[in-house]
Amino acid sequence: MKTLDLLHRWAGGLIGLVLFVMGLTGAILVHKNAWVMLPHGDDALVRDAGMLATATDRLLDGANGKASGIVYANPDFGLHQLRIGREAGAYADQAGNIVTSWQSQWQRPELWIFDLHHHLFTGDFGETIIGIAGLCAIFFIVSGVILWWRTRRTFKFRLWPARMSRPAIVMHHRDLGVVMAPLLFLAALTGTMMIFDPVKAIVIAPFSSPAEVDKAMAVPKLKGGPLNPDLDWRALLETAEKRFPGAEFRILSLPRKAGDPIALRMRQQQEWLPNGRTTLWFDAATGELLAARDALAMPMGAHVFNTAYPLHAAKVGGLAYRLVMTLTGLAMALLGSLAVWSFWFKRPRMKPRRT
Repeated sequence: MKTLDLLHRWAGGLIGLVLFVMGLTGAILVHKNAWVMLPHGDDALVRDAGMLATATDRLLDGANGKASGIVYANPDFGLHQLRIGREAGAYADQAGNIVTSWQSQWQRPELWIFDLHHHLFTGDFGETIIGIAGLCAIFFIVSGVILWWRTRRTFKFRLWPARMSRPAIVMHHRDLGVVMAPLLFLAALTGTMMIFDPVKAIVIAPFSSPAEVDKAMAVPKLKGGPLNPDLDWRALLETAEKRFPGAEFRILSLPRKAGDPIALRMRQQQEWLPNGRTTLWFDAATGELLAARDALAMPMGAHVFNTAYPLHAAKVGGLAYRLVMTLTGLAMALLGSLAVWSFWFKRPRMKPRRT
């Protein structure tokens, strides 16, 4: 037990600040659609393929061939997001009129906060650090509950330590942690399984073979012609609409290199994932449908994996669940920051030895 306690304290002292950043930024991002206050952001979703095609034409023409794709408006956010290169982009209303644009993510708080939460501003390396921090969080939760059990009779729930002394901080950390443990575990597990394939494989293994899920979710190898600047977007979108009636148009991804197809992600009503996994691939030169994937026909393990993001980011359950995950993020931030404070700055002083 002493070894477990030592590992818990040292790991918390070393990784606590990362957990603080993850928790705080996560709590902020849960309410992103509420605080990104832009004109037409509250517009009702227009589901007409013809109007969407007109907006697509307008946005891609305005990008002068530099666009990489469009994230279409959804029922919670009434603006299209045009993606240009790695960092530039624009928001537009559903008629295709630009509302605001940017050349760097630093011009849009929701973009750099998202990058901080997912990558710590350091790309794939930062994502790996976030994943390791998530694994550490799972260890903290399990070991913390085990360590708490010995002192369960002294349990006293507080939102803030009674004093900023080390014993009071440790007592608060222990009791708040055990109260929030189930939600913290959910947040840590869903976040980590989206980063590390072995974690994903462990979670989905009771439902489907990981190899079967990977095969079902793999991008098909397709070839087509170069992107046609005069492509009939209305015909393309209507083809998608006929293939999956009632599904929402979510993400249009343009080819990265000549010969790659256009990918269109849609969300069927039964899907929890906000951007859906229902995908169609079209020849970029002719608009011909090359392949389609029905997310509802995927193996059960894929459905389990597809619930990770909506549960993690509170994209289901409405305002009530968003508030729950906000409290979870704030609790993670508080536990992480006070763990660092108590470990590095409030450690008990060693008493001098008597001679």
